[in-house]
Amino acid sequence: MTGRHVFFEGRVQGVGFRWTVKNLARGYDVTGWVKNLPDGRVEMQASGDGDEVDAFIEAIEESELKSHIKKVDVSVMAPPAKFRGFEILQ
Repeated sequence: MTGRHVFFEGRVQGVGFRWTVKNLARGYDVTGWVKNLPDGRVEMQASGDGDEVDAFIEAIEESELKSHIKKVDVSVMAPPAKFRGFEILQ
């Protein structure tokens, strides 16, 4: 079990980014959350098997959101408290 803390930059708010990420998470064995930040970025934490989490992040980067993402900053972290499913935080 591993965690990834991710920041997405670009035109990532107001384009259905969080909703799309949540829907993509359904296809992977990951838990966590995604939320908008006041500075225009989107923050995400995802936990699961390392390969599964990495495949999930890659799927986000290759999805229809691709044209909106200018920069992705991923760091490895200890898995956060257990989440049930994948949530959109306010």
